[in-house]
Amino acid sequence: MQLPLWYTTPMAQVILVGITCFCTVGMFSAVSNLGGGGQQDVPLSDTANGVLYGFFALSGLVGGGVCNVLGPSLTLFFGSLGYALYVGALWCHQTQGTRWFLIFAGAILGISAGLLWSAQGEIMMSYPLEKDKGKAFSIFWAIYQFGAFIGSVIALGINIKSGKLDAVATTTYIAFLAIIFLGVASSFLVLGPHRITREDGSRVKAEAKVAVTEEVRDDSFISPLVLHVSNNINEIFPLVLIPMFFASNYYHAYQGAINAAKFDGPTRALNATLQGAGAIVGALMFGFLVLDGNRLWSFKRRTRGYIALGLVTLMTIAVWACGLDWQLTFTRDNSTDSNRINYKEDSYRAKAALFFFYYFVDASYQALVYWIMAALTNDPFTLARFAGFFRALQSAGAAGSFGMDAVNTPFLNELLAGWALMLASFPLAFIVIRTIKETSYSEEQTVYAENFNAESSTGSSTDKVSVQYTASTPTVATVV
Repeated sequence: MQLPLWYTTPMAQVILVGITCFCTVGMFSAVSNLGGGGQQDVPLSDTANGVLYGFFALSGLVGGGVCNVLGPSLTLFFGSLGYALYVGALWCHQTQGTRWFLIFAGAILGISAGLLWSAQGEIMMSYPLEKDKGKAFSIFWAIYQFGAFIGSVIALGINIKSGKLDAVATTTYIAFLAIIFLGVASSFLVLGPHRITREDGSRVKAEAKVAVTEEVRDDSFISPLVLHVSNNINEIFPLVLIPMFFASNYYHAYQGAINAAKFDGPTRALNATLQGAGAIVGALMFGFLVLDGNRLWSFKRRTRGYIALGLVTLMTIAVWACGLDWQLTFTRDNSTDSNRINYKEDSYRAKAALFFFYYFVDASYQALVYWIMAALTNDPFTLARFAGFFRALQSAGAAGSFGMDAVNTPFLNELLAGWALMLASFPLAFIVIRTIKETSYSEEQTVYAENFNAESSTGSSTDKVSVQYTASTPTVATVV
């Protein structure tokens, strides 16, 4: 079956994987942002999240290899199933008190998430042209975070009339699960790299997937982990980014903990909505206006990387300094039900802005990480491994931070740890950006496919086209 040309474009596929993550990860984020799924058992939530991210770290190490063997569509399908199980486990715990099932579901979700994000990374980083990779992140991240935004609005709309949100309503869980299963089904709409044609006529990859024996034999299954003399020096650079990978989710446990500790139920839902809005705005502005050239200004790729790094550094310092200023006014011990903040209070306004900009900065930080990896190569199989490795280290950091929160580490210590890790990662990111070239096309084999539909003189028929592929030159389409 011949697919519509628009359907085989990179941005169409980025939008599709964004929809999958909108429906699955987005709904999971919306539940989590309510403070342990709208529950007051935050230690249990921390334990489940710690298990989740621990298994996520292990799964991410091999997720890229699995994606290369199965292809992105099947990998997305298996990767999305765990989100339905976890939200169902939250519901089950709320109604039946099954603590063990929530922890078990966290482990399963960790395994599946490593697969999903490896496939997502391959599509988002390798399918678009080099000039569009920042925009691709913006589009994906905005759609994905819109899931958390809409999910939070659903929870807010259903529950705010009661004046409290001590537990998520059954109707909220039903709405979440229905959307998640829609996302699971949408994974089959995603195409492999061999079926994608870019704007310039190039194919992302001639091969659909990698054989198991080839993936293991070439050591490519775990190549980002191995410090060896490589034919492609870019395989080593992700190791320099380990601190940045590790830090990129470390602070979420702290932000979720203070959301649960300092605000009442409806305000937690409102904070989650503001977080989603901040992530959407941050991703769109950073990808379109900073990482890619545009009509306002156009710099070389490495220069854009320097500018992006400088902006993220400045924003991290400014926003987290504001967070520190507020954090010095309270501790974990004096955060009780009697002094929770409601969104109607005047003191809430500054906190609302803080939660918005926490996730504005987070989106910019994530955009920079993905853009750096995507600037090192255009090969989808390599970028799938990079994405898995990135998510493995990111999840290891998240597991550690949730572990800190589970043992009631002082909030101030958690804030300082997350902030320090981010600041320490910037000099190493600068080292990698220095190696970025204006283009990688000249060093990589590129396959071109030009499809011509030749209509007959009457305009009533279309000739079939046979396309031959070469490694480095555009093909000649022969009408047969």
